[in-house]
This record gives sequence, structure tokens and C-alpha cells, in this order.
Amino acid sequence: MSLHTPDLTKFPPRSPRVRLGGYVILPRMLDKGRALLAGKNGEYHYACPLDHRFLDFVGIDPEALKPELTKTDNEVLTWINAHAKHKRSPEEIAAWAAIAENRAPADVESREYFNGLHKTIAPQREDIVTWFDMLDVDDFVSFGGKA
Repeated sequence: MSLHTPDLTKFPPRSPRVRLGGYVILPRMLDKGRALLAGKNGEYHYACPLDHRFLDFVGIDPEALKPELTKTDNEVLTWINAHAKHKRSPEEIAAWAAIAENRAPADVESREYFNGLHKTIAPQREDIVTWFDMLDVDDFVSFGGKA
């Protein structure tokens, strides 16, 4: 692995809002995958349900992607674009990213789970409304920040 392999036992992966090739989630997933390969993923999971939102959108198998994780972000993006089962236009990527970024709990079960996390992590914060908001604040608090 390169010197840029994230140690997710010491700091969180990139925010799900960070984009690569217009894709949200992707840089975070790359951090988690690289950390997994280096044995430094901590409590983070590569190919989790959030990662699968991206993987399913482009049509990439997470196991097929693993060997590419030793490359730079741009090299991985080039590989993804070449091997994606679903070739997406910039407009499709932008629309998908906007939906993903604004996704909030949509049913009773996920709303209850979300509210429980919110109460535990940042009960006084009224600005936590999307899953990305929750991930960002959870990452911050998990590494010593005060919500």
C-alpha cells in the first residue's frame, strides 16, 4: 500500500459528501477499502450498504475493485469508468449524487434507528437531517470532537 493509506483507527475516512468524478460516497469507500487492505480499517466496513449505493449505481463488484485500491484516486476512477456495467452521463451522476446527499430516513424503522443515533451522538444538534449529516457528525464525535 502507498504512504497515503488511511489509518481509520486514528481518523475517519473522507466525508460521504466528497466527490470524485462527480460521485459522492466513492472517496469514502476508497479510504475504507485501502484501510481494510492495510489492516487499519478500525470499525469501518468496505462495501457496506452505503458503498453499495455507489457500487450498484455504476455496476461494479466490490471484490473486482479491491486490487485497484493500491492505485491513486484518479487511476481508480479511470478503472471504474472503463469497467462499469452502467455507463452514466455527467447529468445522471449529478442527479444521483444530489439524491444521495439529501437522502433521509424514509420509513418508520429507519427513522427510529436514525433518531436513536441522533439522540446518542448529537442530541442538541437540530441540523442533523440526512444520512450524510449523521455520518459526518458520527465520524467527528468518534474521534474526540464535541457535537
